[in-house]
Order: sequence, then C-alpha cells, then structure tokens
Amino acid sequence: MRGVQIFSGTSHPLLAETICERLGTQPARANLGKFANGETSVNIGVSVRNQDVYIVQSGSGKINDSVMELLIMISACKGGSAKSITAVMPYFPYSRQSKKKSHRGAITARMLANLLSVAGVDHVITLDLHASQMQGFFGKPVDNLFAEPFIARWIRMNVPGWKEAVVVSKNAGGTKRVTSLADTLKLNFGIVTTDRRRPKMSVTMTDSTVFFDSIEDEETPAPKDQDPFVVRVQSGSDEASESEKFQNADVVPASASSLIPDLSSGARRPSELEAAREYTDVRVRDVITGRLVQGQLVDDDYPSAESSAPVSGETTPGPNPSHDSSEPIADPMAESLISTTSSQPADHALGGSFDAAESSDEEGSVARTAEQEKTITLVGDVCDRTVFIVDDMIDKSGSWIAAAETVVKKGGAKKVYCIATHGLFGNESLEQMEQCKSIDHIVVTNTFPVDPQMLKKSKKLIVIDISSLVAESIRRHHYGESVSALFHLND
Repeated sequence: MRGVQIFSGTSHPLLAETICERLGTQPARANLGKFANGETSVNIGVSVRNQDVYIVQSGSGKINDSVMELLIMISACKGGSAKSITAVMPYFPYSRQSKKKSHRGAITARMLANLLSVAGVDHVITLDLHASQMQGFFGKPVDNLFAEPFIARWIRMNVPGWKEAVVVSKNAGGTKRVTSLADTLKLNFGIVTTDRRRPKMSVTMTDSTVFFDSIEDEETPAPKDQDPFVVRVQSGSDEASESEKFQNADVVPASASSLIPDLSSGARRPSELEAAREYTDVRVRDVITGRLVQGQLVDDDYPSAESSAPVSGETTPGPNPSHDSSEPIADPMAESLISTTSSQPADHALGGSFDAAESSDEEGSVARTAEQEKTITLVGDVCDRTVFIVDDMIDKSGSWIAAAETVVKKGGAKKVYCIATHGLFGNESLEQMEQCKSIDHIVVTNTFPVDPQMLKKSKKLIVIDISSLVAESIRRHHYGESVSALFHLND
C-alpha cells in the first residue's frame, strides 16, 4: 500500500510483523529506547509527511511504559506532519477502570482517551473493549472490532461434538457476551454466579419462652374462636403489660415436657416451601448451588468459616478429628444486635441505586476484603456436555477455576474450555489453571503478548491469530472502505 507507514511499539512486535506481512509491507523504522534515568526515547526513522500512519501498540506486562511510548510516538508523528494517525490497540490498557469504584475513584480509561486525543491521534482501532460504552470517551472515531467470529470458527473446526455444547458465563456481568456467542453457534447457554453466604445464626434459650399450641393437645384445648396454630410468646420480664398478661393467661405449662415444642406432622402448619415442593417447576432442577471457601469449591458438609470463628475475647481450640471442638458461648445481646442490623455492607452505586454486577472478578478487587465463604450457583443443564466458559480476558485464575470445578463436580460436565479474547495471565494464573484438573483447554487470541517460554511449557494453552482482522481493518480504513462488514464476518 502506498502512502502508508506502519510503526510497531515494543509491546507486541510479533503481532505488528504479522499484520505487515498480511498487508505486503514492512514495519517502518523507529528507534525506541530509554535514557539512563528511565525516560522513554522515540526517534522516527522515516518521513511521515502527508502519510497515513498506523501505530501498533497493545498492552503488555509493562503497561505504563507501553502507554507512554505510544503517546510519544503519536506526538512525534504529529510533529512530522503526518496526514492521519491511527492507534491500533488490540488490548486497550486500563479498560477495566471505566467507571468509579468509590467516591474518590478515577475513571482512568477516560483519562487515557483524553491523553490520546491531546497527543494527536485521529482514529483508534481496538478489539473487545471491556465496556463498549468506552467509545463515548473519545472525541475521535473508534472501531471496536470483535474476536467472536474467529472464536466461533475455531470452535467449529477444532471441538468435536460442539453442537451439543453449552456456553457458560462465569459472572453476571458477562451474560451479554455469552449469549452473543451462543446465538452465533446456535447453542444453549448457562451462568455461574457467586454470592455472599450469610452467617447462620445460632438459636439459644433466652429470657423468653415460646409455646406451640397443638390441635392434639388435650390438656389445654384451644378455644373454638382461636386459631390453634398461633404461636404466643410469654416474656420472662416481671414488668409485663396488662395486655400481655391477659393474652398469656391461658398458656400455663402443665409440666416441663410442655416446654418442648411438638414438631410432629399433625402438630404444625407446613411451611410454604414444603407445600410447594409437589408443584415445583422442573426447571428448578437446572439450578445447582455449591460452597466456595477462600476461593475453593468444597463439599456441603465442610465446616463453615463463620461457625469456626471465635467470639471476641474467647478462644477455641483448632479442629481435631479425634474429639469434638468446643463451641463458643453465644451472647444474647450480640445476637439481638446482629438480627436487627445487617452484617454485610451493601454494595451500591454512587447514585444510590444498586449497581450492576461486575463483569469480572478483578474489578473492584482493590480495597475490598474478600469474604471467607461464598455461595456459587450454576444455572443450566451441563451434564455430560462440553462447556465453553467465556469472558473477555483472563487475568486472575480464581473465578475461572471456581466456575470450571462447579460445572464439572456439581453439574457433571465432561470437558471444559476456558475462552477469552485477551490472555493477560497475571500472578501465575496460567500455571494455576494448568494444574486445575477440571480445565481441559485454555483458548485466547494474540491481542496480548504471551511469553514464548510460557507458551512452550503450557499443554492446555491455545492462541488464535487475529492479525488478519486487524490488517483488513487497516486496509479498509486507508482506502476509505466501509468496515461494517468486519463486525459480521461470515464463516
């Protein structure tokens, strides 16, 4: 192509070379380095006057250096009288910080968009923005391409029996992405969500006594005009009001055995849940719940973290299978306080209404204490089926492993594919997912650079090349052709 100069930053040079190879050109010369004090040095080695300049710079492990290098390259080309400057950013840095997490938080993605505009960018090309609304941060045109057609094509060509598979979202925020892929492949979809597990309140005998009147009680028959199932409470306080004394006058226990509530089938009214069990919708069978303790899926009989936590000022011995551990003494005043106040602070938006679910477990993880125990819920039938767990990026491995173990151990899935567009793999997450027996394959694209040594060691990692999509977008933009066809690729 004439009148085009494609520069490559230091973040992902292999992707830039592949794009240039598909366009039949070579990356333009540019000297990139650092001064002795750590400042970024950029020197453009070719003339860019009246040229269409494309700078390929994705995110990388050194994310701040990559951003600063891109801004300096844009400014250098702008000073060289370039006709237009397009920033090709397959992974847009700071895309997860697209909204305030607290009252004093920063919308860093909008700040980066402003920096790009001030540096002199005219157009931005990116893939699978974490939040598509981020396109409104820019005052310049943004092409947010989708890797979904390439992922769907790979599934059709490499997954045996994919027509019987199920697409699963590992959080509530990613359902739109999952349903889009499910519609493309004409598959069913499901969802895995995690929620707080509220502490169980222990019931202790206090100063008040509860009496259950039974229709089978022959000693103290209930009046005809009174409901036989009414539960009346007799307070232990000496200063009872006259109305309370009048209401409790006919409740006199004959013996100590009358203090024990009669829980026989004919002595109490069945609860609404028990009455509805015979008429429950069969779709409820597809809802499966499990327990997550410190990020690990455990059995239902695993000891609760709340029950093992000692009360303030008291100590309990550690768990010992040879004898029963002593239970902490419950404080009636503390229990009454907990019952009237919420033990967990409510997560709400700054406007006062409840915020939407975060689309990844990495969002909002800063300055937030992790609960020791959560409830994980699987909605959808995955028994004896292949499962595609889909999200836009893989950074931490906690939610991926929890979702995979849930669909395998609780749902009975036979094979699990973890699929994402951006493979960030921070904090040894790839090694942790490799060790998880419930995960069979990890599929990502090459929008984010993966260490070649890591790629050689991994037995489950599969990288899909999307350089043809980016190259075609550059070609269409240079010749003034429509890029709308790239959003609906036909396989």
